[in-house]
Amino acid sequence: MNSPDNLLHRLKDLNEIGIALSQQRDLNSLLETILVAAMRITHADAGTLYLHEMEQRVMRFEILRNNTLNKAMGGTSGVPITFYPIQLYDEAGLPNHAMVVSHAALSGETVNIPDAYMAEGYDFSGTKNFDAKTGYRSQSFLTVPMRNHENDVIGVLQLINALDQKSGAIIPFSIDDQQLLESLASQAAIALTNRHLIDQLEELFEAFIQLINTAIDDKSPYTGGHCARVPALTMMLAEAVNRTTLGPLKDFEMTDKDRRELKIAGLLHDCGKITTPVHVVDKATKLHTLFDRIHLLDTRFEVLKRDAEIAMLRKDRGSHPQGVGRAVPVAEATTATLRNEDQGSEAIRAEYEARILQLDDDREFLRHCNVGGETMSAEAQERVRQIATYQWRDADGKISNFLSEDEVENLTIRAGTLTAAEREIINHHIDVTIKMLESLPWPRHLKNVPEYAGGHHERMDGKGYPRGLTREQMSVQARVMGIADIFEALTAKDRPYKKGKTLTESLTILGKFKLGGHIDPDLFDVFIREKVYLEYAKKFLAPEQIDEVDLGKIPGVNLDS
Repeated sequence: MNSPDNLLHRLKDLNEIGIALSQQRDLNSLLETILVAAMRITHADAGTLYLHEMEQRVMRFEILRNNTLNKAMGGTSGVPITFYPIQLYDEAGLPNHAMVVSHAALSGETVNIPDAYMAEGYDFSGTKNFDAKTGYRSQSFLTVPMRNHENDVIGVLQLINALDQKSGAIIPFSIDDQQLLESLASQAAIALTNRHLIDQLEELFEAFIQLINTAIDDKSPYTGGHCARVPALTMMLAEAVNRTTLGPLKDFEMTDKDRRELKIAGLLHDCGKITTPVHVVDKATKLHTLFDRIHLLDTRFEVLKRDAEIAMLRKDRGSHPQGVGRAVPVAEATTATLRNEDQGSEAIRAEYEARILQLDDDREFLRHCNVGGETMSAEAQERVRQIATYQWRDADGKISNFLSEDEVENLTIRAGTLTAAEREIINHHIDVTIKMLESLPWPRHLKNVPEYAGGHHERMDGKGYPRGLTREQMSVQARVMGIADIFEALTAKDRPYKKGKTLTESLTILGKFKLGGHIDPDLFDVFIREKVYLEYAKKFLAPEQIDEVDLGKIPGVNLDS
């Protein structure tokens, strides 16, 4: 029998174990803590923790410990458990009460066996085979089901060989041992259920985020991978900063909680785009709205060419007055008159053909302007405005300028395909993102998500948006996300208005951004030094984009760092 003092000490241990269980976050560590604690308070030499796989209707070995054999399997040991799970039902679908563990799981009852070699009613053949192979003697057994808040058995604790504290001999588990283990099993089941619920909620939350990103990506086939690539690059750069031992960022460290927080922020960094109109997100060309209006211009050019032909025929007819009103015999016309008329016709046709060539050239020019690109020269913009002054008669018979003011505005966009107003619409997504994220009741370990996600369009010199923050006002994580967002956009090969840039082209632009106060210079150094760009390229870029980078020619690169 246990003395009152010893029992009080064990109850104190049980209370401390309960506190430890409530603080454990890692599932493997939690399961291991449960089994090790159970062995300690009952002075057991060995033990196994099983989890109930309800769909498969089996009890799966999760953690195994044997002090005498110095054997540790499962959990944090890194040694996988190779034993087959225990079936709860036989092939006929009948409950398996022959095994102690399956009986405890099915019945919900504790089983306390003083000596397995003397016990009747249970199949210990597997245990005896184990003993025969190892020389171990599995004698006393204490098997306790673990019930959750819904009274379902979620696992089973089985302890083997209670040891006498003085002699070390194997003894049966006492009633006190059984009651203590039942109490521990109850606490363990609560802790395990809570851990599962937390994990499930986190999985649900992340799945919900993926659902939002899927909706955003499905709006635009051109930016379909952006919401996945930016978080991936964000984490690559953050891990590089975490491991760097050089420069001003050498003291930056991330815990697993920090990593999850940054990952969530990366996944949500563009959630506001769910409100951005599709025709703006998808604007592949400058004249694109719900369709590409360049085809309307093609029709107008055909009208101008028709009008030119009609004008040519009228002029040609006017240059032959003898053909007007009555037929004139050829013999009556002088040779000089015929020669002048022929020369007039040739001039009129040459003028017409020159006009047609000009219109064809103008049409190709506008098609080229419509595609968009890095820059558009002032000369090209002026030519668009000149073409806009051409006159044409629309379907209502009204004489109008060839291009409307809206068409001129779009076709003279200096870079890309968006007008200033459309760019404002796109940029507004970050305001919506911040508003959406700041409205959520974030738990403490995710409280920085809005700041991280909302800062990826800010600049180090304070000229970014939406809040005009400076480098000193931003976290390292937000600055990391800014670089990730830019580099992904530069290298993306699925944009409608450009091809994905090569590594050299992208790093050249990124280096100029460093020198121009756009991105964090220290993070750029880590990005280069740790070859984050190459790690990302191997995973996400096309082979033709991965060229040989000469870092000595990249602006802002400090080869001595």
